[in-house]
Amino acid sequence: MANQAATNIVWHSATVTKDDRQTLNGHKSCVLWFTGLSGAGKSTLANAVEKRLYELNKRTYILDGDNVRHGLNKDLGFSAADRTENIRRIAEVSKLFVDAGLISVTAFISPFREDRQVARDLLAPGEFIEVYVKCSLDECENRDPKGLYAKARKGEIPNFTGISSPYEEPLEPELVVETDLLSLEESVEKVISYLQYRNII
Repeated sequence: MANQAATNIVWHSATVTKDDRQTLNGHKSCVLWFTGLSGAGKSTLANAVEKRLYELNKRTYILDGDNVRHGLNKDLGFSAADRTENIRRIAEVSKLFVDAGLISVTAFISPFREDRQVARDLLAPGEFIEVYVKCSLDECENRDPKGLYAKARKGEIPNFTGISSPYEEPLEPELVVETDLLSLEESVEKVISYLQYRNII
């Protein structure tokens, strides 16, 4: 039997609001959505940005692609439909963190523009910050930290982004960080500077 959407449910508004939580935390909340090819440096950059925000006494939580598939999304594979559902769930969780007054840091390939737009549309204007972690496919393959490109080239991994499945580059991201041209420190500073410029932190 196919699952049916729940009915007869009503949204309950909380007494403590998002604005209240942001005031308590001393900064605005948002989603930093790091997207890019495997090996581009999304997780490395996301972790480094979170560490820097922590040092600045900002409240954050990081959602990493591999980590989430160990729990919340362990029932999903890598078909186009499963990738879409993977991103939908992460977007919903990120929205909850934003409502909690946190800076949600996400590191997912999220290869399809339509899926990233769905995530953006869940949030208020200005709360979704798309960070394109840009790195050439050649450089990503040279790095290949997990040995995934080599396996994909041999046909051992189907639906692999950049090889047998497309990656749709962001058309108008809030930030582009070219990790094959910038050091990790320079990349982190670019993100932090943007957050300061936007008066988020």
